[in-house]
Amino acid sequence: MGKEIKTVFVGVSGGVDSSVSTALLLEQGYNVVGVFIRTWTPDFIECTWRDERRDAMRVCAHLEIPFLECDATEEYKKGVADYMIEEYKKGNTPNPDVMCNREVKFGVFWNFAKARGADFIATGHYAQNNYELKIKNYELKKGKDNSKDQVYFLWTLTQDDLAHVLFPIGHLKKTEVRKLAVKYKLLTATKKDSQGVCFLGHLDMKDFLKHYIKSEKGNVLSEDGEIIGTHDGAVFFTLGERHGFNITKNTDDNKPLYVVSKDPMNNTITVSPKSDLGLEKESKLNTTIMCSNANWINEIPKKDKKYQAQIRYHGEYLDCKIVCISQTYTEVIFEKNILVDKGQSIVIYDNDICLGGCVVN
Repeated sequence: MGKEIKTVFVGVSGGVDSSVSTALLLEQGYNVVGVFIRTWTPDFIECTWRDERRDAMRVCAHLEIPFLECDATEEYKKGVADYMIEEYKKGNTPNPDVMCNREVKFGVFWNFAKARGADFIATGHYAQNNYELKIKNYELKKGKDNSKDQVYFLWTLTQDDLAHVLFPIGHLKKTEVRKLAVKYKLLTATKKDSQGVCFLGHLDMKDFLKHYIKSEKGNVLSEDGEIIGTHDGAVFFTLGERHGFNITKNTDDNKPLYVVSKDPMNNTITVSPKSDLGLEKESKLNTTIMCSNANWINEIPKKDKKYQAQIRYHGEYLDCKIVCISQTYTEVIFEKNILVDKGQSIVIYDNDICLGGCVVN
């Protein structure tokens, strides 16, 4: 009795995860407001946001809660799409989903909610945010469902962010979320999961980029420097990729070939049948990776402690050590050679706890 009811604005996307998140928060006694975040979509991509907004509105109507729309069109275009395009022009491989979370979901959306009296914002991410009394800080932990865990995209969050962020389904498995959607009689109960780039959905990245970056044919080289094929532009490739180029001369028993190095200045890519080996002087293939833009959620990692790192979403957890040169500049030292591209996110874990991450230089 007398306990103040907290207000939470939920990002309702029209999908099952955000729908169940909304229903759970209502059940827990929060004052809940549903918010559809509208972002930028280029003219050449099929427009689906109106359908998603309609489903989000129907969910809110079913749950009898207010529905609002947050216009993040400009911020998404500048902070996510333009950023991604400019990084690819430099020959880097950025992660638009990381930037989308930082700039839109936990930036624009929180400012929108806070200005309207919200105490918290909530999303349907599979992640867990726990306040630990022992360290008097919040800890960002992996979601219970390993196949759906999304902490990799959340490494830029800070203590200030976590103080007002809720992840209502992070402790659940996807199968449990689907069952709850049926229990709450949500129209999204059987709706397919969205895939692809944050808000843009599934798209062919090379086709998308060719609308903004001029494609020019270049040579595919073997590790010996021999011309063995062609491609449409070095900047469109990521190290480790094995598709999108044309091989006219394959002398290695037609084994799959992987991009192990790229030279945007000369518009060449180098391929090898060994995805874990390459030209070290020209590629980011080695055990020590120099990174910048580091963000540590709780404290700076200990120099002599072993941690785990992911270099891509749902990639394997690789043993490593961290040497922090400064607050934002760091070295990630792996126990084995890895192939990683400039601009990629490396996310660091201590078992189930996400310590933060950094961007490959």
